[in-house]
Amino acid sequence: MPVITLATDIGQSDFQVAAIKGQLLSCNASFQLVDITHQLSSNHLLQSAYICNSAYGYFPPSAYHLVVVNLYHHTPSQFLMAPYRDGYIACPDNGILPLIDGVDLSQVIAIRLDSDKTLLNITQTIAIAFTRLSEGESLLALGEVATDIHHINKLPESNNPDRLEAHIIFVDKYENVVINLSKTVFEERRNGRKFQIIIKRNDIIDTISDSYAAVPEGEKLAWFNSAGYLELGMNKGNMASLFGLKSFKESGNSKDISNADKSYYHTIRINFFD
Repeated sequence: MPVITLATDIGQSDFQVAAIKGQLLSCNASFQLVDITHQLSSNHLLQSAYICNSAYGYFPPSAYHLVVVNLYHHTPSQFLMAPYRDGYIACPDNGILPLIDGVDLSQVIAIRLDSDKTLLNITQTIAIAFTRLSEGESLLALGEVATDIHHINKLPESNNPDRLEAHIIFVDKYENVVINLSKTVFEERRNGRKFQIIIKRNDIIDTISDSYAAVPEGEKLAWFNSAGYLELGMNKGNMASLFGLKSFKESGNSKDISNADKSYYHTIRINFFD
């Protein structure tokens, strides 16, 4: 039976996460359930996608993945299911799916939801769908091909080959700052040239370090973290608070996805030169 991962914005202060696990195990007691997190940000889908993308690569290719985040940005009429590696991923139709690396949007199935739009009724529907897939049914047997998948605006980057606009998508508990820039994209744009990562006007990093220990205590650094994204931090320091960096501005209404579409992100500029 497959591993099923759970990534939600539900939190763990009540019974709902346990209830979802109970639904899955009631459908098939052989499912192996693994928590990724239940603290996804409801109105920051780019951050949620970063967390999911960073974790999924460490699971068996045949794993199933359930994402429940910002479920009620509007009244849900369908839940999306797509092939993912050798398994499947299920998530709301709110813009999160196109942000997951490696999903073929032409193969997405829409599972229609009935009139009961409560969380646990929706997750029961997905538990049944996962069970049917694990028993050998085809994805097409579960619903219809999705033709109108919701997208959100991805953060822009500069078309200037000598300049890149990157954005903070995550600040961890140590106040290290993750940028929406992978090592692959960075090296392609760099093309062997020198670079300057500009945090503030006079705060510049021009070296990629191997670890936090590569610089003296209290010094800032840039490196590519285990997920392959550019991370800015300090050796035994708090990068975010010392430099006033934030990943996004809460809109005040976590249900309003329209605010999450807008560029409420701190920008980090990178210049390339010979």
